[in-house]
Amino acid sequence: MAAIFEETKINGMTMRNRLIRSATWEGMCDQDGGPGEKLITLYRDLARGGIGLIITSYAYVRTDGKNLPGQMGIYNDAFADSFKRMARTVHNAGGKIAIQLVHGGGQTDTKTAGRKPFAPSAAKVGQFPEIPEEITQAEIKKIVAAFGNAARRVKAWGFDAVQLHGAHGFLINQFLSPLTNRRSDEYGGNIENRARFLLDVYRKVRETVGADYPVLIKLNAADFIEGGLDIEDAIYSARRLSEAGIDAIEVSAGTPSSGGKSPVRIKITNPEREAYNLEMARRIKGAVDCPVIVVGGFRSYEVVEKAIRDDGMDYISLARPLIWEPGLANRWLQGDRRPAMCISCNNCFAGGLEEGGIYCATEKKENEKAARR
Repeated sequence: MAAIFEETKINGMTMRNRLIRSATWEGMCDQDGGPGEKLITLYRDLARGGIGLIITSYAYVRTDGKNLPGQMGIYNDAFADSFKRMARTVHNAGGKIAIQLVHGGGQTDTKTAGRKPFAPSAAKVGQFPEIPEEITQAEIKKIVAAFGNAARRVKAWGFDAVQLHGAHGFLINQFLSPLTNRRSDEYGGNIENRARFLLDVYRKVRETVGADYPVLIKLNAADFIEGGLDIEDAIYSARRLSEAGIDAIEVSAGTPSSGGKSPVRIKITNPEREAYNLEMARRIKGAVDCPVIVVGGFRSYEVVEKAIRDDGMDYISLARPLIWEPGLANRWLQGDRRPAMCISCNNCFAGGLEEGGIYCATEKKENEKAARR
């Protein structure tokens, strides 16, 4: 029987447990995307806290793929020293770390990207700040190459794995979605064609890093938007990735335009509201041969345990709970099985945008109250 705190391996990468820190925006990089000491310290604390694998914030592979202020960039070899220090710091703290690669596509704006954004189609949709240009086939090839070059840096700079961001409305997800992909060439139309860009990126990354280096993906199981990606098409994409040799699939869902079914839902106040992507992850698990990771509202030890023991999930990933409690994994391991303290208010993001780095606003208030007593 699989257990939370047993040692496992993903393509030779040994992990001390089945808990993963899922990628999230942190806003702790400089304007060019270079990471500094604040971010490195955050990852060090996560490693000390006992999490099995840290997946970094989404790192843009070209400057025109940037989505938010303070976002990490991995397009420039000049960042090597900072990234090497990041990997070394995590390893010295006993952890493992992967970098997530992304291109924002149409889910950015001209000011942030430094040019008019592009997407599979010049579509006016809620998740795009402005109407993007339609990406040309020549530019598609350049973007694929940029993912490959970014993966080369990840491996050369000492990280344990690389993850592709194929979810939450970013460029890979935009190609998969019939809402944002209205092309009539070989990259549009049926799901076989809409998955072509995803598979081109995966193959380039695999070719770059080799067969013995872990390559993961975060994949939307559904967009929860009318006309967007649905579970059947997601299963097709997951199956094709599994056949092509992907090492693990992290199942997520939703986009910024998905309303109450966004990737980061609020009011997770009881176990019944947790694990909101689990049923879709179970369907994907039944269609693939690779390990499956599920993210989405996990707060309780018992819910995590059941998802692994009874629902067949290989790994559980969390993001917001670890903003308040980077040591949650160690707390559970040591026998304190109370739920995570995170109340799913999402104020960590709002405060981070205003103050230049993500933090738990609720924890800050609690600390301020304690200081006044």
